Amino acid sequence: MKTDEIKALNNQCIINTYGDRKLAIVRGEGTKLWDAEGREYVDFFAGIAVTNLGHCHPEVTEAVCRQARTLVHVSNLYYIEPQVELAGILCKNSFADKWFFCNGGAEANEAAFKISRRYWVQKGQPKPGIISANQSFHGRTFATITATGQPKYRQGFEPLLPGIVYVEFNDIAELESLITPEVGAVILEPIQGEGGVRVPSDNYLKHVRDLCTRKNVLLIFDEVQTGLGRTGKLFAHQHYGITPDIMTLAKGLGNGVPIGAMGCTNEVSSGFGPGSHACTFGGNPLSSAAAVATMKVLTRPGFIETAAKTGDHFFTRLHKLAKKHAQIVEVRGKGLMVGIEMKDPVAPIIGRMLDAGVICGPAGPNVLRFLPPLIVAVAEVDRVVDILDAILGEAS
Repeated sequence: MKTDEIKALNNQCIINTYGDRKLAIVRGEGTKLWDAEGREYVDFFAGIAVTNLGHCHPEVTEAVCRQARTLVHVSNLYYIEPQVELAGILCKNSFADKWFFCNGGAEANEAAFKISRRYWVQKGQPKPGIISANQSFHGRTFATITATGQPKYRQGFEPLLPGIVYVEFNDIAELESLITPEVGAVILEPIQGEGGVRVPSDNYLKHVRDLCTRKNVLLIFDEVQTGLGRTGKLFAHQHYGITPDIMTLAKGLGNGVPIGAMGCTNEVSSGFGPGSHACTFGGNPLSSAAAVATMKVLTRPGFIETAAKTGDHFFTRLHKLAKKHAQIVEVRGKGLMVGIEMKDPVAPIIGRMLDAGVICGPAGPNVLRFLPPLIVAVAEVDRVVDILDAILGEAS
């Protein structure tokens, strides 16, 4: 089908939660995508930080095909070999001692909220309160939109989950003032993604960790977007030399095959027991096999380090661009998680980039966001920066 045909069938049969879109993408390879008319694009959004290894990575593709020929699904009433292998890889490469698998980021955060609440109940000291940050994003379920500190995501869905309050990101004094005896957990993105690619001050997360330890509160890091090599480390919190009690992953974990995960310490894992939580498709053979292959590539010596160097080059070019164009307010991020705050809304720039064959996206109305696959080449970065330079030059 051509784009017009795909769009017509979409409008006829699919609930309109995504609005009007310009492209119908039908094929991908590496950093490239092709639409239904055969036009080529360079992908600097990676399905919103999902295809971290690029599209149709050969090792992930082979793992999925091999698993599909063997066993696609069996319930968690039985042991699942690829799931156990995946958990072992994640344990080896993170602070977490135990893992729970699900379908995506919202479910991973739901699991984090549930285990934190039940953990304190199991200890005989219920503390249902959760503190989240303004401008955060944690998912689209009732609990996770409640925890999302952006009112636009909550409008029309009230009443929401009680017991969740918001703190200004980067304000340790306000956080301390909000930790009452009823608060059992704090959830933060180490770098806020949807809220504008907002990076914490150097010592903020360390102060948060120290505060949570001192106040006997569980610290949850939502690494759904920041994790799995995106920021130049396997997990973004590693930049700050600390560990949480609970961490959530999804997006890049299966390189496009849906899978989410919630990891925690042995102590926190006691909050869940048989029958306390479950997920039909969570960590099934197919998604786990894809994630195993993805993790093997990500943890290969030098892989993330190379991506981090490319990210450094990207930021060097963008900082030079910021000195040239007055429209740029600030360039921020880490690794290959890039946000460029503009004086004006970025939708027209995103449209012009698309016309030039570059796929990128927003992080709020005034922030242009780039999330290229971690395999992106320096030459591709240079090409995209040159295109942005030309577009900003035309607008000035």
